[in-house]
Amino acid sequence: MKKILFVCHGNICRSPMAEFVFRDMVKKQGISSEFIIGSAATSSEELGNPPHRGTKEKLREAGIRTDGKYAVRLEPRDYQKYDYLIGMDKRNIINMNRICGGDPEHKIQRLLDFTNHPGDIADPWYSGNFDVTYREVLEGCRALLLYIQQGGRK
Repeated sequence: MKKILFVCHGNICRSPMAEFVFRDMVKKQGISSEFIIGSAATSSEELGNPPHRGTKEKLREAGIRTDGKYAVRLEPRDYQKYDYLIGMDKRNIINMNRICGGDPEHKIQRLLDFTNHPGDIADPWYSGNFDVTYREVLEGCRALLLYIQQGGRK
């Protein structure tokens, strides 16, 4: 069982998008039972809120629902609970390390770092462009799943 937690600033745009895209991928491959997948925030300002309207609309276009998702905060105990803690940008990684007290097991990584062009996932909260974010999240999730299926080798 692989346990993955996607993390962004507020847990209303990028990380729930990644959570539900990844859930959809493993469901379509018939391997949902091999994963526990969640998402969380590094901040507390959106706690209890559902995914952003733009995230819900973009995922709905892809046939993916976000029912029952409300923003939660990353907790120090999540470091031991999950195998992979996947941030969306450098700032998330800094905050994840702070919250978790470091990363001695090298579980904290950026999503696009699993692709051929490492970097930050565009934040649609600022850009308003959920299409770009979705494309990046989709690419990152595909690469992460391949990485896991290959036994953790790039």
